Amino acid sequence: MKILLLGNMGYVGPAVVRHLRGRYPTAILHGFDNGYFAHCLTGSKSLPEQLLDEQFFGDLRTIAPSMFDGYSAVVQLAAISNDPMGERFARVTADINRSSTLAAARMAARAHVRNFVLASSCSVYGVADGSPRREVDPLNPVTAYAKSKVGAEQDLAAIDTDMTITCLRFATACGMSDRLRLDLVLNDFVACALSRGEITVLSDGSPWRPLIDVADMARAIDWAIQRSAEEGGRYLVVNAGSNDHNYQVRDLAKAVAEALPGTTVSINSAAPADSRSYRVDFSLFEGLANGYRPNVTLDQSISHLIEGLQGMDFKDEEFRQSKLMRLQVLRSHIEEKRLSEDLRWLPSR
Repeated sequence: MKILLLGNMGYVGPAVVRHLRGRYPTAILHGFDNGYFAHCLTGSKSLPEQLLDEQFFGDLRTIAPSMFDGYSAVVQLAAISNDPMGERFARVTADINRSSTLAAARMAARAHVRNFVLASSCSVYGVADGSPRREVDPLNPVTAYAKSKVGAEQDLAAIDTDMTITCLRFATACGMSDRLRLDLVLNDFVACALSRGEITVLSDGSPWRPLIDVADMARAIDWAIQRSAEEGGRYLVVNAGSNDHNYQVRDLAKAVAEALPGTTVSINSAAPADSRSYRVDFSLFEGLANGYRPNVTLDQSISHLIEGLQGMDFKDEEFRQSKLMRLQVLRSHIEEKRLSEDLRWLPSR
């Protein structure tokens, strides 16, 4: 087995690398990344990439077709990866998340790659009242990020190929990572509780979010890289998560406060409606991916985050201005003239 991970040096990539190396000790694992967040290590005593056979560096927008030769599976993790970054870099978000994903998949198909996996998102459901959303339900993307994921899925569906393509619509990511992000709802709440002793919920707490720990995202990817066309079809879009892990935001805040006694929770009951609120039906994934379903509980995700942040001696009350927020990292690169406005590396001065 020979696997190429595109965008492996972000938040999810280290968990995927660790999982795949543990599952397939003799597999050839390669990474390809442009290194925006390579320096954003959090508590790791060694580079996650040491578990790879080789790490390649480059921009997905200019990747060469020869990069895909010889791989049995390609995993597309590379993305401008949340709503604030998507709004700040809307054109780049479309270029990387959609156009470059299609180009990479076409190159992979021409190179006879067997499986192509896209890390998509349940945010494509946007604001969705009523019953939990299934894969066949209407989409309502309300952000540049979500729209780019919808576009990527549609483009992949139109490729004329025998390659097995799986679009994993992941629940909202959470949990500890060697490159931790705190611009995610559960991670943010744990960081607030540890640094301030208070969690401030900016909404009225009622919006719904499904969650999935990065460790369980890795397990879902493991399933997808070996999925056959007989299990769900040659092209498959599937919600990746668990029906047990749909939560309202206020319940997440309360769960963190219970794990860290003394933490207060402040909810803005007068806040306007959140731009995203959706419950998701994960029954299709649970039926297809038997043995790969999420098994990390909410309490375990919180516990791992607390342990990881305390191990970093985390006390930063102003963490939303730190390198633990991906938008802040990109802003810093641009201000220091390392990146251009279209997020391309500039020559060193």
